[in-house]
Amino acid sequence: MTIAYRRAVPEDTPACVVLRGRTRENAFSVERLAEAGVTLESWRAAVADGSLPGQVATLDGEIIGYCFGERETGEIAVVALLPDHEGQGVGRTLLALVVAELKGLGFDRLFLSCSSDPAVRSYGFYRHLGWRSTGSFDDRGDEILEYRLA
Repeated sequence: MTIAYRRAVPEDTPACVVLRGRTRENAFSVERLAEAGVTLESWRAAVADGSLPGQVATLDGEIIGYCFGERETGEIAVVALLPDHEGQGVGRTLLALVVAELKGLGFDRLFLSCSSDPAVRSYGFYRHLGWRSTGSFDDRGDEILEYRLA
């Protein structure tokens, strides 16, 4: 089977919400997402109006991973992947697609927040791809990383 990549559409958001709760690390349930201000309706609306551009990876029509970025700020909001598909380059590809889209919007610097614990997968994932620490942290204690675009 071949993994396909495509631009996210508003109809993808229910599957994305469910997938977010099934990730190996940093899983967020529907309730926890809502506590963070992310509801199915807000996510769908942001994809529909283009303020949250994203890409999904599908296998046999099922979404197995996704990445979304913020059109206004250049923040990578989320990269999520089902555990069975880790280590296959899917997350890297999704991130690269969204980085390219944000670059096309004129950004020369992107940022994201991730765990500062080297034992957490995202710590090494982003650094391996060239993301660098800014030395600052968000209000949840996650480290802010940046990526400079050439």
